[in-house]
This record gives sequence, C-alpha cells and structure tokens, in this order.
Amino acid sequence: VLLCLSVCVFSLQNMVKSFRVSDLQTLLASMGRSKSGLKQDLVGRALRLVQTECSPELLKNIRQLYESRFPKAPGWLAPRRPPELLPASYPARSPPPPAATAAAAAVAAAATAPQGTDYLNGLAKPPSSDVRLVDLPFYHTLETLLPPTELIPQNSEKLQDSPCTFELTHSQVDQIRNSRELRPGMKSVQVALRICYMDSSSPQEDQYPPNIAVKVNQAYCHVPGYYPSNKPGVEPRRPCRPINVTPWLHLSTATNRITVTWGNFGKRYCVALYLVQVFTSADLFSKLKRFSVESSERCRELIQDKLRFDPDSEIATTGLRVSLICPLVKMRLGVPCRVLTCAHLQCFDAVFFLQMNEKKPTWTCPVCDKPAPFALLIIDGLLSDILTETDEEVEEIEYLADGSWRPIRAEKEKERERERSNTPEFPTVDICSPEANGHSPAHSSTSLSGKSGVTGGAVVDLTQDSSSEEEEGGGAGDSEDTDDSQDSPQPKRGRYGYDKDLVTAY
Repeated sequence: VLLCLSVCVFSLQNMVKSFRVSDLQTLLASMGRSKSGLKQDLVGRALRLVQTECSPELLKNIRQLYESRFPKAPGWLAPRRPPELLPASYPARSPPPPAATAAAAAVAAAATAPQGTDYLNGLAKPPSSDVRLVDLPFYHTLETLLPPTELIPQNSEKLQDSPCTFELTHSQVDQIRNSRELRPGMKSVQVALRICYMDSSSPQEDQYPPNIAVKVNQAYCHVPGYYPSNKPGVEPRRPCRPINVTPWLHLSTATNRITVTWGNFGKRYCVALYLVQVFTSADLFSKLKRFSVESSERCRELIQDKLRFDPDSEIATTGLRVSLICPLVKMRLGVPCRVLTCAHLQCFDAVFFLQMNEKKPTWTCPVCDKPAPFALLIIDGLLSDILTETDEEVEEIEYLADGSWRPIRAEKEKERERERSNTPEFPTVDICSPEANGHSPAHSSTSLSGKSGVTGGAVVDLTQDSSSEEEEGGGAGDSEDTDDSQDSPQPKRGRYGYDKDLVTAY
C-alpha cells in the first residue's frame, strides 16, 4: 500500500510540475487555497497539497487539468516496459489489496495519461523536472513539450546519440502557422531546443556540450557557431542560445524525431523542448516604454537622497555630474536607461542596448559591468525631459542637492573666454605687402621718405639699359677713361652679348 501511494504521489507531482500558471491557479482555487503569487510559489503550494491531502477530489482535478493540458498524446510519457525487459531486481508484484483501491486508481490514471513515445535516450524514466532554465527576455515560453531531461550515455564512446520522438497538437500547429514572420521563413512562434548543465541548485543558463549536433527528421539543423576572437591566445567563444528546430518539423500531427549528438567528457547535461514566442528588440523596447518608466519626481527624490548631507561623513557632495553621451556608441542619448540595482545615475541608450543584446546577449551594464537583466531596466523620466530641453551642444549636466540641474556648457564657455582674455595681443603683419619685407616700391620711395622724414638710400633704377647711360654720359667720359681703359681688363661678355656682372630686373 505504501509503495502504491508513493508511486501515486510521484505521478501526481510530475503532472503538477507540467501545469501552466492558469492551471495551477484553477487547481488551488478548486481546493480552497490561495492562488496568488509567482509560478514557483504556486507549484510549491500545489506540491505540498499533493503530499498532505491525497483525496479523490484532488486526483480528479489534477487528472482533468492534465488531460485538458495535453488533449492528444504528445508522446513524452514512456510506455511501461514489457515484463521480459524488467531487470531481475524488480520482480513482478502481486495485485494490490482492496485497501489500496484509491491509490491503484491514481496509478491507473497516471498510466492512462497521454502516451506514445519514449523519453530522450529511449529510457522509461520520469523527467528531471528539478532542473530549471533561466528565463530569456527574447523568448516567452508558451508550452513545455519536454521537461528538462538528462542526457544519459548508452555506452563508453565519446560521441553519444540521444534520440526522442514527439507529436504536435492541432492547436500548437495552428499557433506556429498563424504567427507573424520575424523575417522571411522564420515565424515568431517556434519550437526551441534548450540544453544546460544537469544542476538543480539554481536556474541554469543555456550551455552546449562538446561536439553538439542536432538532427531533426533526418536533417541537421543549424546550431549557432563560434564568435571570432581578435585577441591572440583567446579561444573563440560559442553563444549558447535556444536552437530553433521549427523549419525541419512536420507541421502536422505526424511524429517528429530529434537526435542530439553530444560529446561525453564527464559533465552531465539535460535537454528540454519548448513552444516559445520570440520577441525582437523593438518588441522589448515597446514593453519597456509601457511598463518601466520612472517618473521625474521619483528621479528627483533619488537625487536628493544621494546628495543629502551626512554629518558623519567628512566629504560633502554638492552635485552629481551626468554625461548626455551614451557609453556604448559615444553618441547623444536618445532614450536614457539604467538598472534599478546600480548605484550610479549615469544612463545608456535603451535602443542600442537592446539591439546589442539581441545579437550577442550579455545583459551587462556598460557603466559598471554589473548584471543588467531586462526585468530591472528602467527609463529615466527626468533625464528624458532634460534631453528634450537642452541643445545638442550640451554634453554634460550636473544634478544639485535640491533636485534641480544645470548644464555644464556655460562653464566651458567661460573658461574659453578667460583663456582668450589672458592671451597677449601681437601686431599682425601683412606678408603680401611690399613693406612687410623691409622694401619700398621704387616709384613711391621718394614720397615715402619725404613724408616720414627719414633719409633713405639712393634708389637705382635697374630697368634702364646700360647702353643708354653711356650715351647720356657723352663722349667726354670716354676720352677721360681712354688711358685707364687700356690698363684695365675688359668686362667679360656672355655668349649672348651681355655682361655677366649685370642683373636685369623686369
């Protein structure tokens, strides 16, 4: 009797763990229990109800909800093995006594629940529901097709193949077909395969085993590749995210077969299948604007709290400077966003942050490098108003103790004006004017020297020809220098008939 009761409780617990939030609320309300709280609270409350009160009414309600949850056999509950395949350590049991009629009925109800195919690896074992995967902002789980189930090696080989089969219901097929297209050939409602470590201590992130390959209906599906590394000596990192197997599925009630090939190198992994709705960065941004905007009044209260005078502190803070430039793209902020758990008031641009995490999900604050999950992101309403009120030239502001603010642009302009006033003035010299080089034009030298009273040197007009000077000098000069010219050497003549010592200026 105790063995049958334990099997009954175990089967009911597996059914409860596969319920959605609405199913859990319906079950708790029918039993007169509170239906408020998160999903994990509802699951824990329902599991305690199964352990403490295993009444026929509870069994009936769980069975009805489970049958409505799985109207047709999805094929994840394994059929019981034939007697000849049972190990020797499990001998055949005799029929239960009449006192265990209720327990036997519950076991029969669990056994007659939707059946059809084996669990992953072909083993008749319950799913490892204790393992939980982290919620992903870009994926909303609609239904659980396969709870997290451990990948068990079948032999001592390094490469293992773990197959499973399942069927989609009519409603699931309709959801996929009627969903919108994210891009040509990709629907927003998908069947996603997720793999993580076999660890039930905390919610697990997606983690691929070595040498992973996924085959869906005899065709290999796409698995995200490695990110190239620009740093020498650093191995490329592989992004582990849900694998979309929808394009290779039979979008009907036909049986689908998935085979996961993985490397058995000592670590334990589990795999799960979900029907999910995929969001884009634009969808998350719309959700952020609707539900996560912090008012200007609340932002001012936060500023006043940070700048409130502390008598025990030796340092008094009178202002907080905040840059209006996004640290991600080095551009002016469009939609200022920050994390609730961060201590700083510096914001980053929400649109660029969501787009970057859509391509390469890290969810890390670009200001302080602390975790920045989507659920904790808020839009700063005060800084949004400041961005609309200030010009594009303002790149920094300062929050004051009373919650007000002032731009820093005026201070910078004052510094520039102060620098200009302290700079000595030097006379400017026009290098294009003739006086800049210390020379005066030949035709105006007389007048200039006369006006200024400065006696200048003799001006020689080089434009006149030497032959004309000789003609104007007359023959007397020639007769006087006849004797001297005979003793003195003759001037050198060039090949074109001019003296080499003369320079002609034009």
